[in-house]
Amino acid sequence: MTSRELDAAGVTDPVLRQAYTRCRQLNARHGRTYFLATRLLPPTRRPAVHALYGFARWADDIVDTLDATTTPAERAEQLTRLQHQLEKGLSTGDSAEPVVRALADTALRYDIDHRHFTDFMTAMRADLDTTAYATYTDLRAYTYGSAEVIGLQMLPVLGTVVPREEAAPHAAALGVAFQLTNFLRDVGEDLDRGRVYLPADLLAAHGVDRHLLRWSRDTGRPDHRITAALREFERLTRELYRAAAPGPAMLDPVSRPCIRTAFVLYGGILDAVAADGYRSVQRRAVVPGRRRAVVALDGLVRVVAARLRHRRAGDRAAPVPGTAADTPSPLRRIA
Repeated sequence: MTSRELDAAGVTDPVLRQAYTRCRQLNARHGRTYFLATRLLPPTRRPAVHALYGFARWADDIVDTLDATTTPAERAEQLTRLQHQLEKGLSTGDSAEPVVRALADTALRYDIDHRHFTDFMTAMRADLDTTAYATYTDLRAYTYGSAEVIGLQMLPVLGTVVPREEAAPHAAALGVAFQLTNFLRDVGEDLDRGRVYLPADLLAAHGVDRHLLRWSRDTGRPDHRITAALREFERLTRELYRAAAPGPAMLDPVSRPCIRTAFVLYGGILDAVAADGYRSVQRRAVVPGRRRAVVALDGLVRVVAARLRHRRAGDRAAPVPGTAADTPSPLRRIA
């Protein structure tokens, strides 16, 4: 976390500044796409986003580690310890654990519903012993806690120009779209962890099962049945992007470039998977660097335009009741 961002956000306590910095490091290491998009937010809001995503990355690391020396029982114990730290941190607004300290501070500043964090931890615990999903409905029950609530956590930080409950379904849909994109990109890597997120009934409809996926992963050879199944999963994912599409326009104008950039970059991952022939069982598809740069530049142009409009308006517009703009916050200032 840069000093400029922390200063802009009104984070002055040295220990708390270190906690936010730790979250930023986690987000930068694990979330290249969204970390890039977060750079398009006003500095006032970046620390909060890093706290939310840093905590999510940390919990995900516990359940997704490929370290053979860490047993399932040890991962469960680590997750239980984190759950206790989270509950205590949210109730007191502080924690001895840096990542939880930053998260608790963000939740307090933005009045984020604590149930979103509880539901997220429930989903993380499911990853300890759930290795497959029978149907798309079953998968969506899991993604409520693992992805929808992330979008809902973000809304108070991003701010809205409509009542928050109107924007919430689109934010939730985008959270799931991002996660399903990751599932499609990471089929092979998830298989190495013993998990198959693609619904079993969708796979079976195309003649695919776990054994065929394992064969394809081990031999590096594609199979037309797997290709068809992945293409179908891509279609479901794009439906979620369409459901999420009205959402960015409902956000505070200074937040829109960040979310639009993430929207385009994650959609680009789907394009990359398709362009690679749906070979994500064998390898991870990557969005070309030139494409990422073009999208980021477009986002930067939008940021400049949004901030100019904001300054010209002079903050005279009355906030919509029930939005983040309606609640005073030390993180509301625009740098």
